[in-house]
Amino acid sequence: MPQNADRPNMILTVLCDTLTSLVVIGFARLAYGIILPAMRADLGLSYQQAGILSTVTALCYVCFVLAGGLAAARWGAKASVMFGMLTVTVGFLGLAIATHFWLVMFLMGLLGFGTAFAFAPMVALLATWFPEQRGLVIGYMSSGVGISVLLTGVLVPILFDVFGEQGWRVSWGMFAASALFVTVMIGLFVRNPPKATTTAAGQLPSEVKWRIYRNPRVLIVATTYGIIGLGYIVQTVFMVSFMVESGHTEAIAGRFMAMMGLLSIAGGPLWGWLSDRWGRGNALAMCMFLVLIAVALPITGQTLPHFFLHFLVMGASVNGLFAMIQTSATDQVAPRYIPIAFSFATVFFAFGQFLGPAVGGWLIENTSGFTAAFSFTFLVLSVGFGLTLLIRRFPNEWAVGEPKAVPIQLSEGRGAAK
Repeated sequence: MPQNADRPNMILTVLCDTLTSLVVIGFARLAYGIILPAMRADLGLSYQQAGILSTVTALCYVCFVLAGGLAAARWGAKASVMFGMLTVTVGFLGLAIATHFWLVMFLMGLLGFGTAFAFAPMVALLATWFPEQRGLVIGYMSSGVGISVLLTGVLVPILFDVFGEQGWRVSWGMFAASALFVTVMIGLFVRNPPKATTTAAGQLPSEVKWRIYRNPRVLIVATTYGIIGLGYIVQTVFMVSFMVESGHTEAIAGRFMAMMGLLSIAGGPLWGWLSDRWGRGNALAMCMFLVLIAVALPITGQTLPHFFLHFLVMGASVNGLFAMIQTSATDQVAPRYIPIAFSFATVFFAFGQFLGPAVGGWLIENTSGFTAAFSFTFLVLSVGFGLTLLIRRFPNEWAVGEPKAVPIQLSEGRGAAK
């Protein structure tokens, strides 16, 4: 897109995108773990039922994320995002008043369904409006996840103190109000890029879509995204337990986690900005290498300095890793195909998040414990590092360009090595 295009205000658009990430990833997916203890006690749920609720949310997200991208390509990203946000709002409101397990399960599924229609299309919209700064703006959007972790970590305990055993219901209600507020902001300030409204990518023949799905560059980026999802979820689920099992207190582990969250807020925009200038592939490979070092540290030693450095390096790099692999997915195709390509890559990420806890948990229980689980994670991420070296060598032209058009030279922030 030409840089002199009549684009919307960048600050307002990025703010809406960041808030969308905060709601659909932070509140709708990550806050459940904080709310769960009080919610489980009040509803009389078993741990198995509590686990099923989390699985249903993730399953609905996996099943519909590709549909969300196709909907955005056909009807426009804004319509898809607003539909997803309103769906999440309904889910939050229902959870604030629900009393039966089956209804709660349906509503948790609704959160995953709504997220599928909101998150990926919003990333695609942002990448299409600001192609020359897409690393930076997607980095800002990824910081919404870190902000939400901090907000829920501070706000939810306060609500429990004020409202007692009903604090979990008030929490869902406040999430609903936040989601509705963000939906209104999107309606007021977000616009579809011109190409998203003048072409019907969603009506393209299926062979054209399969040309995207089968493209080697798209598949390499998608596979890397899946590997990152697997490695991240294993770290998120098991690292604190690894630290406690190694003889350190939960309080210290919590402080280290908070440090990681604070660093991750700035990490996404900083790495995204660097990738726009240094080259996407160069920055992506460097960031993946730092994550490898972070994962290796607790394997080589379980002292407090080892864990401290792990959380420090992860906080400084992991959000940047998300921002850059997401941006790389949008880099490979022409603007009209971004919602489809990014949603396709997100399917791999979601599958990695499904696979990670199951494999990690089995390794912990049946082998040498946490060391085996994180050694497996290190090996998988090493493969991902090798793939980032391939991404670093991608040419500047789109892998799937506009129909009947000469490949277009993109901005200097693309993935090729300089």
